[in-house]
Amino acid sequence: MTTTGVHPASMIRRAQVLLALDTSAGEVDPGEVIAARLGVSGETLRLVAKRFAETGGDIWATVGRTKRAAPPVPSLVTGEVEARLIALACTAPPTGHARWSLRLLEKKVALIDDIPDLDHSTIGRILKKRNFALI
Repeated sequence: MTTTGVHPASMIRRAQVLLALDTSAGEVDPGEVIAARLGVSGETLRLVAKRFAETGGDIWATVGRTKRAAPPVPSLVTGEVEARLIALACTAPPTGHARWSLRLLEKKVALIDDIPDLDHSTIGRILKKRNFALI
């Protein structure tokens, strides 16, 4: 990886797309031909051309795009949430149930004010990540 956070192959691929779309050397091949020759999709051609136009023709800004430093939305699942969820799964299941299920945990979490609402698939991923099996 480079210091910009972009894989070198991605930078090379975008540079190749820019060269193939360069109209200063004459007529440009159709997009399907360029895409097939470079081994990229038509959508990649469109996105690189769009980025080039958005950056005012700045080649380096187009080729060396950086990844965002943080995810766009902070995760609701923190270490504390994981710990609380595992602690809850270790308790006795509600009356009438032999064991906790993911959907039952989902309903219980929805009732607890200081734990964000999580769906059953998220709960399952958290438990699996910690090698916790509902028995």
